[in-house]
Amino acid sequence: MYCLILKTQLAPGSFDKFMEAMRINAAASVQDEPDCLVFDVIQDVADPDLVYLYELYRDEAALAHHKTTEHYLQSRPLLAECIVKQEVMKGHMVCGNNKR
Repeated sequence: MYCLILKTQLAPGSFDKFMEAMRINAAASVQDEPDCLVFDVIQDVADPDLVYLYELYRDEAALAHHKTTEHYLQSRPLLAECIVKQEVMKGHMVCGNNKR
C-alpha cells in the first residue's frame, strides 16, 4: 500500500475555511475511490494552524487517479488559499495495525 503524510501549515486563522473544502475532499476520496483506503485529517494540539493529512492508497496508481477526480480538482483552489507551506512524506506501508 502507498502512504502519504502531509504536514500542512495553514495561514493563521484559516483552519475553518480549510476544513470546509477538506471535509468534502477527504470524505469523497474514501467513499468514491475504491482504492483510497484512508484519508484522515489531524489538527496539531499545540498549533491549531498545523494539520497533518494521512492518506493510504492501494498503490501509486490509485493516488494518481485521486488527483484526477472532480472532488480533488474542485478542492485545490480553495485549499491553496489557506496553505502557507506543505511537506510531503511518501512511503509504503510495511506493517499496518488498525482497530477502527
